[in-house]
Amino acid sequence: MKALTSRERLKRCFFRQEIDRPGIYFRMGIPRGDKTYDPFRKLVAKKCDLKYAWTASLVPNYKTIITQEPYSDDFEKQIMTMFTPKGKLTKVMLIGLKKQPGLMKKYLLETEHDIEKYLSLPLPTIKGDISFFFKLNKEVGERGIVDVSLGVNPAGVVVDLFGSELFALLSMENREVLHQLMEREMQIKINLVKFLFAEGIGPFFSMLGEEYIVPPMHSPKDFHDFNFRYDKPIIDLIHNNSGRIHIHCHGSVKKVLQDFIEMGIDVLHPLEAPPMGDVLAKEAKAVLKDKVCIEGNVQIADMYEKSREEIGAQVSALIEDAFYDNKGLIVCPTASPYIPNMSEKFFQNCQQMIETVLG
Repeated sequence: MKALTSRERLKRCFFRQEIDRPGIYFRMGIPRGDKTYDPFRKLVAKKCDLKYAWTASLVPNYKTIITQEPYSDDFEKQIMTMFTPKGKLTKVMLIGLKKQPGLMKKYLLETEHDIEKYLSLPLPTIKGDISFFFKLNKEVGERGIVDVSLGVNPAGVVVDLFGSELFALLSMENREVLHQLMEREMQIKINLVKFLFAEGIGPFFSMLGEEYIVPPMHSPKDFHDFNFRYDKPIIDLIHNNSGRIHIHCHGSVKKVLQDFIEMGIDVLHPLEAPPMGDVLAKEAKAVLKDKVCIEGNVQIADMYEKSREEIGAQVSALIEDAFYDNKGLIVCPTASPYIPNMSEKFFQNCQQMIETVLG
């Protein structure tokens, strides 16, 4: 097969067609302002298949205000107040003052009355600088594609409203109210997708959040009831308009791979081996075959900790296990670089990953 451009290679991955070699991709959520990663950025821009991210804006049709208060030497308290037709809702975050992750102090929804307030909200208006999508598409050219982000899926949005613990309790005690909330979020996503296609935007879309409802915290039945049920109408709409969908889902997904196939997803990231997940690349390929493209699955921590030889062997094994049919593999770490101040080992391992694929 002749050598493909990055754009054609990624397109064929999304459409699950034969490719000349596995794709190579790095997620780019690098610590903000960290210039030590500049050599890595240049390496990716020169050698890898690129995805430029773009999203439309969902503009709330209600008022919110955010205020800050002192909390401790390490954290500042951030209070978000949302004004609904049935009263106020509040969410409280602790924001790290020393570059540490934030902490949730109070979730937006805690009581049945809170849920009533939230459900009284009008649906958001969809806006966005549409021209910027087309500028990105032109800029990336044959070096890649533009990934149109749909954000967090309906179930993931609802988990975030309550937090994982209260959501899990409600999934046993009051599933109906969770379905009401997810119906609302699904309609927002459907409205968004319709808007995007009407503006000529696509065909490559992405969504995340399914990982909130996977084993072992939730059963395969919960995955089907909450993820499958509300994602599939969105995915069907995308496919009916000749689009394709990428899903990002960490965790133990072995028991729900068939659900992902039946949902109709086209690319799944990152499909992690134990101990972070529960499925080997060889096992995933045996189930997904040419129905879903694997994007993964080199653990990001290994890029910082393993030797160059170990990374080369790991990538070679991944290609052997998941690319024997010349279809459906984008070699990619499981997450973005996350440690401030890039190490030489990390950079060398990125070079090794790329060289192994190209070789």
